[in-house]
Amino acid sequence: MPLFIVLCLIFSFLVQSEHPIQHLLIAPWLTYTAVGLAALIMLGTLCKKLKDLMWFDLFASLMLVAWFSYWKPLFVADAPMFFFFPVYFIVITAFVWVFFVGHRDRIDEQSFTYVQKFAQHPMMQPWLIMLYLLISLGLLEHFLQYPVAMTLLVLRFALSGCVQRET
Repeated sequence: MPLFIVLCLIFSFLVQSEHPIQHLLIAPWLTYTAVGLAALIMLGTLCKKLKDLMWFDLFASLMLVAWFSYWKPLFVADAPMFFFFPVYFIVITAFVWVFFVGHRDRIDEQSFTYVQKFAQHPMMQPWLIMLYLLISLGLLEHFLQYPVAMTLLVLRFALSGCVQRET
């Protein structure tokens, strides 16, 4: 998920340095566009048309843009979550990408079978986690739901990455 990691780095830098460009990133049209494109990706995974891991990256990136543009104007200017959430996302995504998806060829057959069964569980379907992430975007009074949902999406990315072995 390189695009997602780069966007997290950019948002962390912009917020920490109080860069004036962040005022351009809080436009309502950006929120609606990002949510609309993310919803299209979610529908594509629901229809089993989008199976590649790059769609997780694009969906997570769009949701990060939507989150930033929707939430930033509603909170105080120095709210620490706009710096710490992206840093947390960088750490968890890089960890999952390097240690799970990067080592998927080292998984033994029995573990692969367990991972495959867990990935096929009805509660772990990508579209369901993506829907939860879309809903969590609107839960302003429960602001921790968004990072929890994004963490679940990253874990689902790890499952999909482990199941899609390189041949």
